[in-house]
Amino acid sequence: MKEILLNVHVEPLPEGGFLATSEDLPGLVAQGRTAAETLEIAQDVAAGLIESYLEHGDELPPKLRGSRAAAGEIGIPVALP
Repeated sequence: MKEILLNVHVEPLPEGGFLATSEDLPGLVAQGRTAAETLEIAQDVAAGLIESYLEHGDELPPKLRGSRAAAGEIGIPVALP
Protein backbone atom coordinates (compact mmCIF):
# COMPACT_ATOMS: atom_id res chain seq x y z
CA MET A 1 0.00 0.00 0.00
CA LYS A 2 1.37 3.42 -0.99
CA GLU A 3 1.35 6.42 1.35
CA ILE A 4 1.48 10.14 0.70
CA LEU A 5 2.04 13.11 3.00
CA LEU A 6 -0.98 15.38 2.99
CA ASN A 7 -0.61 18.97 4.21
CA VAL A 8 -3.19 19.67 6.90
CA HIS A 9 -3.84 22.93 8.75
CA VAL A 10 -4.87 22.47 12.41
CA GLU A 11 -6.28 25.34 14.45
CA PRO A 12 -7.83 25.61 17.92
CA LEU A 13 -11.52 26.45 18.05
CA PRO A 14 -12.81 29.23 20.35
CA GLU A 15 -15.34 26.85 21.93
CA GLY A 16 -12.65 24.22 22.52
CA GLY A 17 -11.26 21.42 20.42
CA PHE A 18 -9.47 21.64 17.10
CA LEU A 19 -10.34 21.86 13.42
CA ALA A 20 -8.28 20.38 10.58
CA THR A 21 -8.64 21.36 6.92
CA SER A 22 -6.49 20.90 3.84
CA GLU A 23 -6.05 23.05 0.76
CA ASP A 24 -4.45 19.98 -0.85
CA LEU A 25 -7.63 17.90 -0.54
CA PRO A 26 -10.82 19.96 -0.89
CA GLY A 27 -13.58 18.66 1.33
CA LEU A 28 -11.31 17.50 4.14
CA VAL A 29 -12.73 18.85 7.38
CA ALA A 30 -12.13 17.12 10.71
CA GLN A 31 -12.87 18.20 14.26
CA GLY A 32 -11.71 16.63 17.52
CA ARG A 33 -11.22 17.31 21.20
CA THR A 34 -7.41 17.25 20.97
CA ALA A 35 -4.97 18.01 18.16
CA ALA A 36 -3.94 14.34 18.07
CA GLU A 37 -7.54 13.14 17.83
CA THR A 38 -8.24 15.71 15.12
CA LEU A 39 -5.26 14.48 13.05
CA GLU A 40 -6.40 10.88 13.44
CA ILE A 41 -9.89 11.79 12.23
CA ALA A 42 -8.35 13.81 9.37
CA GLN A 43 -6.43 10.71 8.23
CA ASP A 44 -9.65 8.69 8.08
CA VAL A 45 -11.52 11.46 6.25
CA ALA A 46 -8.65 11.91 3.77
CA ALA A 47 -8.48 8.17 3.08
CA GLY A 48 -12.24 8.12 2.43
CA LEU A 49 -12.10 11.13 0.10
CA ILE A 50 -9.15 9.69 -1.85
CA GLU A 51 -10.88 6.31 -2.10
CA SER A 52 -13.97 8.06 -3.48
CA TYR A 53 -11.88 9.87 -6.11
CA LEU A 54 -10.34 6.59 -7.22
CA GLU A 55 -13.60 4.59 -7.17
CA HIS A 56 -15.27 7.17 -9.39
CA GLY A 57 -12.31 7.46 -11.76
CA ASP A 58 -11.74 11.10 -10.83
CA GLU A 59 -8.25 12.58 -10.98
CA LEU A 60 -6.73 13.39 -7.58
CA PRO A 61 -6.22 17.09 -6.81
CA PRO A 62 -2.89 18.31 -8.22
CA LYS A 63 -1.53 19.49 -4.87
CA LEU A 64 -1.35 15.88 -3.70
CA ARG A 65 1.61 15.38 -6.01
CA GLY A 66 4.82 16.38 -4.22
CA SER A 67 3.86 19.51 -2.29
CA ARG A 68 5.58 20.52 0.96
CA ALA A 69 3.92 21.72 4.14
CA ALA A 70 3.65 25.47 4.62
CA ALA A 71 4.22 27.17 7.97
CA GLY A 72 1.54 26.14 10.46
CA GLU A 73 0.70 22.98 8.55
CA ILE A 74 1.41 19.35 9.39
CA GLY A 75 1.97 16.51 6.95
CA ILE A 76 -0.04 13.39 7.86
CA PRO A 77 0.54 10.05 6.17
CA VAL A 78 -2.50 8.75 4.29
CA ALA A 79 -2.61 5.24 2.83
CA LEU A 80 -3.72 4.99 -0.78
CA PRO A 81 -5.80 1.94 -1.77
